[in-house]
Amino acid sequence: MLKGKNVLLAVTGSIAAYKSSFLVREFIKKGCNVKVIVTESALQFVTTITLSTLSKNPVYKDFIKDTSTGEWNNHVELGEWADLFLIAPATAHTISNLVTGKADSFFLATFLSCKAPVFVAPAMDLDMFKNKSTQENINVLKERGLMIIDPDDGELASGLEGKGRLREPEDIVATINQYYLDKATLKNIKVLISAGPTHESIDPVRFIGNHSSGKMGFALAEAAQKRGAKVQLVCGPVNLISPDNVERIDVVSAMEMKKEIKKRFTETDVLIMSAAVADYQPLKKTTQKIKKKDAEIEIKLKKTPDILRDLAKIKKKQIVIGFALETENEKDNAYAKMKSKNLDAIILNSMKDKGAGFGHDTNKITLITPTEERNFELKSKSLVAEDILNFIEECI
Repeated sequence: MLKGKNVLLAVTGSIAAYKSSFLVREFIKKGCNVKVIVTESALQFVTTITLSTLSKNPVYKDFIKDTSTGEWNNHVELGEWADLFLIAPATAHTISNLVTGKADSFFLATFLSCKAPVFVAPAMDLDMFKNKSTQENINVLKERGLMIIDPDDGELASGLEGKGRLREPEDIVATINQYYLDKATLKNIKVLISAGPTHESIDPVRFIGNHSSGKMGFALAEAAQKRGAKVQLVCGPVNLISPDNVERIDVVSAMEMKKEIKKRFTETDVLIMSAAVADYQPLKKTTQKIKKKDAEIEIKLKKTPDILRDLAKIKKKQIVIGFALETENEKDNAYAKMKSKNLDAIILNSMKDKGAGFGHDTNKITLITPTEERNFELKSKSLVAEDILNFIEECI
């Protein structure tokens, strides 16, 4: 759930600040982009060099970046960059300032500018944490929508035992990950996606195929798992890295793809058939390489199985979506395909649209249902995937 998110970490003046370097590492391991703000007092416990090296980004502390040139750090821009803002460790003094809305430091000004979810991980001595004013301040932050990551019980810097110890970095990251998982809009929805081409063998070294890269299907798989879906990706021969938390099933031919999809279809909530399955396969595959001769040769072909039509016939609760890449009479052909295959929707690509179709990192689609058309501009395939999933959420 955290991969690709922009994490803004604020480190304040607590002995627990030493754990901030481990926090940065945990977020980086999850695939996050991390930027760090430190307060003046935090520098008594941790260095900017350590945090900058681990995060691979400069560390922010002051409004002024370079006094000789007047270059400044833009707190508003930084707040807008963040997908989530974590304050860890958060001292009693820090929590009090968050409540009062003080803006006398770069950190506090950035906090007031940030519209992303804010997580606060308190760290202080037992009596300070239990103090009525601290608890009231924490309750105010909760009422304002901030997420409080409660401290652990344990040995404290004073030598006392009790609640106030900063949660371990792994626990903090796991808590934030769970927050996003709980809010995931496709949580526990089973999504089955096909991607890429199929290769239909002529002989041991040659095949019939097409130019599909599989990028659209992989973008859909990544976007769906980020929304909490349980994703299975059946893909033909492609040179792509599997998205995290996606079960990948590699196949070669149309028959293999049909077998793997059919095996999973009855347990699926949504089928998105973005694969470009070859329409024909050789009637007979030779066991040896066909040698080049002077005379021309003919290869007889037969139709490959129509995976989408066969599965849509037996659908019950499933949402079934197909793709249509057309070169002429685009909408007529797409509507005919949708009707003949009993689809809930079809995604139309036109080869006439520059930047759409096979091989590109972009796509331009028209989403067609039996009752409406939705036209989208040319955009990255990852954003196209979001448009398609938004439609699926409406259907669900």
